[in-house]
Parts: sequence; structure tokens; C-alpha cells
Amino acid sequence: MSPNELRPTYPITTERLLLRPLTSADTEALLAYRSRPDVCRYVPFQPMTAEVIADRLDTYWAATALTDEGQSLTLGIEVAETGKLVGDVILFWHSRKHRGGEIGYVLNPDFAGQGYATEAARAMLKVGFESLGLHRIIGRIDERNEPSARVLRRLGMRQEARLVHNELFKGEWSTEVDFAMLAEEWQALG
Repeated sequence: MSPNELRPTYPITTERLLLRPLTSADTEALLAYRSRPDVCRYVPFQPMTAEVIADRLDTYWAATALTDEGQSLTLGIEVAETGKLVGDVILFWHSRKHRGGEIGYVLNPDFAGQGYATEAARAMLKVGFESLGLHRIIGRIDERNEPSARVLRRLGMRQEARLVHNELFKGEWSTEVDFAMLAEEWQALG
């Protein structure tokens, strides 16, 4: 099976969550966590302003489909019961030929410890493997981000690499830890 394109029907539902495109109505909720230095510590963006969020909503986050490699799909994580946006999750389509992708997630710390990041990331693995037809999906984190490592392990992803001081990240050397899962490993999880 070769990846073709992905045009999900929204919202993508899980047991407790609705994954959906972000809109300008989400600005305040996005600002509540994406502006926080502690949230941005180990991710590749600086604390965001309302203006940066507005720009992202009009550009990168406006995508609702994946039609070719090099694209990404960012979806809001909404708690179905309350309607609150508690974070966002992303699926990158890195390679059509190699059928490779990557997942990522950012969660408002006010909602941490409830399994929302794991549940949302699991849904994105399903979308990547079952709807887009990816062969391999990775998750890359800073080694100091232990909560994120726990999420990736709970998903059943295996640690494949530890790249010591491989990147000058926000003014200091960062050790990257790479996790991965293959489509057949996803299927085995049933």
C-alpha cells in the first residue's frame, strides 16, 4: 500500500476526545499553553503571542488534509465532555517513497496526567498507519522531556536512538531520543 493522501472526516473521535482543525475561536485556549515558557522548553518553538497564533491559524494550522509528503496536519485536542481545548497534536508526512511520518503533541499542563496526550497521539498513529498508509512513524524528543518519553512508551513505540548533543537547541546542546513504530507493530497491538 502506497500513501496517497489523507482527507479525514472531522472530528476524529476517541473515547474521550475530539480531534479537529483549529480555528480562531481557539486563540485564547492556544495562548493559555503555547505562551508558557515551561511548555515551550523542549519543543521547537518559542512562547507564542496572540499574533503568532493568528499567523499559524492562517498558515500551517489551516491544513485539514495531507495531499503530499512534506506536509503536516495539526489538530486541536478537545475534551468531548467539556468542549475544552487542552492541547494539539500533529502528524507529519515525511516521505511518500519510504512511507514515513512523525507524530508530536503539546498539552496544556493544567490538563496533564489524565492521558489526553497519549489518547490523542494514539489516534494520530491510527490515522497515519490505517488511513494514510504509512510504514513507519517516529517521535523525536529532547531526552530531558521525560513526560513525553512516557507518552511514546505507553503508545508502544520503541526507543531506537539516543543522539548525544546532536543539536544546538535554544542555546544549549540537546540530546535527542528517537522512538519509532512500524505498521506491523501497530497492527499487532490490535
